[in-house]
Amino acid sequence: MQGSQRIMKMAYACARHILLKSKLEAESIKKKLEKGADFAQLAKKFSQCPSAKKGGDLGEFKQGVMLKAFDQVVFKKSLLTVHGPVKTKFGFHLIETIYRG
Repeated sequence: MQGSQRIMKMAYACARHILLKSKLEAESIKKKLEKGADFAQLAKKFSQCPSAKKGGDLGEFKQGVMLKAFDQVVFKKSLLTVHGPVKTKFGFHLIETIYRG
């Protein structure tokens, strides 16, 4: 092997989210979560994303797959904490990162 050929391993994570139309709606749902409401149930009831059917579960994905604002939360903020509202072109997200690798 010549030179410094390093194989870069892509970072990956598993996260779930609730996608809402307005910041106000997202803040309201976040308050419910802070009081102990079930994330998956709220995602099924309120999320505008197809992942709502799975309780907001996005499964495992690599860094760079999601929008930059979304990736910033998933790959840099604390795990198992609901972050947001995070604004993207799709609306306002409440995001919880389950694990990273």
